[in-house]
Amino acid sequence: MHKLKSAIWVVGALFFNSTTVAQEQSKRIPDYPVAYAMPTVDTVTDVLNNVREYYESTSSQTIIDGKTHEVISDFSSPNQFAQVSDGFSSEWSYTHGVVLSAFDYISEVTGDQRFFRNNPQFYDFVVEKLPYFKLISDTYGYKEKIGNWGRILNFHALDDCGSIGAAMIKTYLKTKNPDYLPLINRTAEHISNHQFRLDDGTLARHRPQYQSIWADDIYMSVPFLANMGVLTGNPKYFDDAAKQILQMAERLYIPQKELFDHGWSVTSGDYDPRFYWGRANGWTLMAMTELLGVLPDEHKSRQPILHLYRSMIRSLANLQDGSGFWHNLLDRPDSFLETSATAMFTFAIAKGINQGWINHVYGPVAITGWNAVKSQVQKNGAVDGTVEGTTFAHDSTYYYHRGRSIHATHGYGPTLYAGAEIIRLLQNETLDIDVAKPNAVNSTFHFRLKSEWPQK
Repeated sequence: MHKLKSAIWVVGALFFNSTTVAQEQSKRIPDYPVAYAMPTVDTVTDVLNNVREYYESTSSQTIIDGKTHEVISDFSSPNQFAQVSDGFSSEWSYTHGVVLSAFDYISEVTGDQRFFRNNPQFYDFVVEKLPYFKLISDTYGYKEKIGNWGRILNFHALDDCGSIGAAMIKTYLKTKNPDYLPLINRTAEHISNHQFRLDDGTLARHRPQYQSIWADDIYMSVPFLANMGVLTGNPKYFDDAAKQILQMAERLYIPQKELFDHGWSVTSGDYDPRFYWGRANGWTLMAMTELLGVLPDEHKSRQPILHLYRSMIRSLANLQDGSGFWHNLLDRPDSFLETSATAMFTFAIAKGINQGWINHVYGPVAITGWNAVKSQVQKNGAVDGTVEGTTFAHDSTYYYHRGRSIHATHGYGPTLYAGAEIIRLLQNETLDIDVAKPNAVNSTFHFRLKSEWPQK
């Protein structure tokens, strides 16, 4: 009898302890690496202003003597050492183009003109001083690059003009400054008639192989073409923009992955090595988003592009890291977490929900993506964790070991865009949002369409 009681006591104790452990485990608050919380319009706005102020502070937007570093104020005679002052906000570059497009968009979303004012300030500076650099070139001989303005005098590649030209069109549509038109038209001429293309008209490069396609170039061309369609009303620009997405997809989009390979070359054919680089897929989605926003509903390419867009987002939702970030190589969870791609995907997903292009159930993916991006915005407004410029490569080692820095300007525009679209998502009146409760054991975000539920 004593042994029986002892056995019963042991079993009871084990049951009690296991029940207690289970109860304690059920009460455990998850230890999220990035805050699992719903942002507010105010907190997102604070981040956007912080980034704007930092970005604006990086350059005086002046012309200086490259030898003495003194500001040049007399432009009556050419100074062969003249150059544009350093800094993010004085660059004629594709990354600055993304920032200026984002500034334009934020002012439309929020009504705060402190963002957009950077656009005419920069482009007025460019068109006012560009003749001076042309004079220097004519006097002392042609230079391929002008410091911070690169190949602005003679475009050689889509990087030289596409993104920064798209933002210039958006600025022109608001300011109507006729001095912008020569640069806009020269950009259109380069992309439409001078940039190297494959025989079927697909935009391409002569590197790393002689006939190479980069996913990056979807963004370096499509937003400009889309905005030229808006500016001129000529459907040929919409047609070419759509053609670039679909024909590049024929070589780069991998249906089994629902992602874009970084690049492809004619010489490698069907058996090229595939690397699903994060930012290349981000450029692709942002370009699709830009075109879908202006492409007529009846355009024959709209539905095929929407399919690519939707399938990519489905795949990306599955590949998102538990921190809210995405990895530099999207399908390699041991590659580092990366800011610019995360911001691009956050923007594209939130935009898709707001426009009704994708289902609202993707809302939590956008929210957790934004929280991840926000965690990389430093107190002074610098955006960290962005991978530096990355070429089309053919080995994993290269992609695994790229550097990350606040000086990689590729992260600023996407962060600004993402914030603007999250504000729209938070203000989307068609949605009810169940907010994850702080310190709750089993609480998450649920986005619901109001029209699908009985009215209270």
